[in-house]
Amino acid sequence: MGGDLSVARIGYGTMKLTGWPRGDRPSREAALAVLRRAVDLGVNHIDTSHYYSRDGVAANELIREALHPYPDDLVIVTKVGALVEGSDLALPPSEKTGLTRDNLRRGVEANLRSLGVDRLDVVNLRMGDLDRTETPLTAPLETLLALREEGLIRHLGISNVTAAEFAEARKIAPIACVQNLYNLSRRDDDPLIDACMEAGIAYVPFFPVGGFQPIAAERLDTVAARRGATVPQVALAWLLARSPNVLLIPGTGSLDHLEENIAAGALTLSKEDIAELDESPN
Repeated sequence: MGGDLSVARIGYGTMKLTGWPRGDRPSREAALAVLRRAVDLGVNHIDTSHYYSRDGVAANELIREALHPYPDDLVIVTKVGALVEGSDLALPPSEKTGLTRDNLRRGVEANLRSLGVDRLDVVNLRMGDLDRTETPLTAPLETLLALREEGLIRHLGISNVTAAEFAEARKIAPIACVQNLYNLSRRDDDPLIDACMEAGIAYVPFFPVGGFQPIAAERLDTVAARRGATVPQVALAWLLARSPNVLLIPGTGSLDHLEENIAAGALTLSKEDIAELDESPN
């Protein structure tokens, strides 16, 4: 990632540890255990954000308590955008002010402080929480580039972007990764994955197994039964087979589910499996 950060292809996303923006969450003890076990299993790419926080439970603080001082090879990827705080998600677009110069700095500094680091490995500029026709990417990305030049950020990424925004971003700053919605049933980004691959840029799909609406497809069940695997494992293995620049960050608050997700990295789908899955986009 970024040309100098070597990460395992299956990482870990922390959003579910906080129950943000909705849903259940594990106990604090369970959350800390999941983070530590993830690293034990070889995870060295953790995705987070300072606004993954609900009812006093914050992802960055859990990461710091569980893993600091951090292993030398651990890459922590965070994000800033229109949301300043986690509760901003419910605000109307006109009141989401995170993309201003001052609030982007505030977001970066909040991540630095809560993670306990002097420099962030990767910061993704998250677009998509405002009216896309009135929210240009240029100014906020230039702000993050200036913070990178100050030494607060190592690499920049972009999230929730279109192909046109991807092309625009690459004219402004070196881009280490793209984080967009993509999975077996949501394949609109196929051309963007290929463009990232050609440019040597990591593509990190969020909601790799469907997020709040888990993927359900008859062919997934068939392939999973044939392979002696679970449906989520097949969905993750399909993503790994899609392109070598795809990196995964499945999230969970369960130790058993974490082990299952990591084990998906050893599941090799046959050409016939992939062809069967590709026939069923929904």
